[in-house]
This record gives sequence, structure tokens and C-alpha cells, in this order.
Amino acid sequence: MALGEFEYLMLTAAARLGDDAYGAAIRQEIEQVTGRACSLGALYTTLDRLEKKALIKTWMGEATPQRGGRAKRMVRVTAKGARAASSFYDTVIRFSRGVAWASK
Repeated sequence: MALGEFEYLMLTAAARLGDDAYGAAIRQEIEQVTGRACSLGALYTTLDRLEKKALIKTWMGEATPQRGGRAKRMVRVTAKGARAASSFYDTVIRFSRGVAWASK
């Protein structure tokens, strides 16, 4: 299954966060690591798409007082999602061999 760059970043962020993976935390992880803004609209649209592809599983966590009584949308990467992310990563590494990006 082919992934786009943003889908890969979301799967990787969710995997890095483990049990703490939910929408806002994934957004923050992507922004901190890439230095690029991540809109909530793009984030939740992509979560929906990844779930339809069975690459992630989401569920609503419990409401917390810190979030004004709102629940978190928790995220777990499925085995299929891990295989898709691994394949994307391997393809980029293979395709990049022999290319020197320094000072270009």
C-alpha cells in the first residue's frame, strides 16, 4: 500500500508516542520534529483516511478536566500500518542511495 509523506509522518508520530498517541500529541510531534505547521483539519482528515485503510485504529479516550471535559481521540498503529510505514521508509532509503544533497 502506497503512503504519502504526511501519512508516513502521522504513522511514525503515533508509533513514537505509543500509548500517548492522540490527535493533538501527534500534531505537536510532527511540528516539533519537522518544523512545519500541521493544521487540525489536515490531521483529522488524514486520521480518518488512515483508519479507512486499516493502518490505524482510533477510539475515544476518557474526558479529562485538563481538556475542559473533552475526550481524546486515541490512535494505535495496526500491524498493516507498521508494514506500510516500513515499506515507505525502505523505499526512500533505497531510492536515496548515491545521492548527495549537501550544498545543493
